[in-house]
Amino acid sequence: MTRIVGINIDDKKRMPYGLALIYGIGIAKGKEICKKLRIDPLTKIGDLTEGELEKVRLFIDKNIKVEGDLRSEVGQNIKRLKDVGAFRGVRHMRNLPVRGQRTKTNARTKRGRKVTVGSGKKKANEKT
Repeated sequence: MTRIVGINIDDKKRMPYGLALIYGIGIAKGKEICKKLRIDPLTKIGDLTEGELEKVRLFIDKNIKVEGDLRSEVGQNIKRLKDVGAFRGVRHMRNLPVRGQRTKTNARTKRGRKVTVGSGKKKANEKT
């Protein structure tokens, strides 16, 4: 297990896919990092030398906002939208889709399980 930016990455994974385990880095950005540092994307993380690993760590620290910093920035952005009362902020508050998706059907992931609501009338007492 190799540790980069506080994340344990399996030594058997190839570079871009291993880096994609870090929040804020996807596969495309992982390939871009490999290209800029002149590391073959097909190399497995366990096969990297200490010098190469150190280059990767330094590059990520200097150039890319990842993990805790990125999570807090995203949280602050959402909080700002809520405080301003923007439409997107209201959607976040009501736990509804934010980016214009329909909600008459679908949106089950965001809204949770379907709950059937009755008519609101109570049944009348039956006389026998």
